[in-house]
Amino acid sequence: MIQRGIGAFIGALVTLILLLLFGPTGAAVEDYIPALVIGAVVTFAWPIVVAWWLVRRRKSKNEQRIEDEVQRQLDQQ
Repeated sequence: MIQRGIGAFIGALVTLILLLLFGPTGAAVEDYIPALVIGAVVTFAWPIVVAWWLVRRRKSKNEQRIEDEVQRQLDQQ
């Protein structure tokens, strides 16, 4: 439930930023479609990006811990 709310907020924020940056030149619906589509894609994709980032961070920490342990054992020898 919270994930959907966060996704809707992020998608709306991206849509708003795109509309402000590349403001529509007229009142035609076609002017709004790219911003709405990109906002919808961001709403869908943000959990995937966050999960990818968290996995990378965790993997990096594990590798660093292993390297520290190997270095500690080599120093003891």
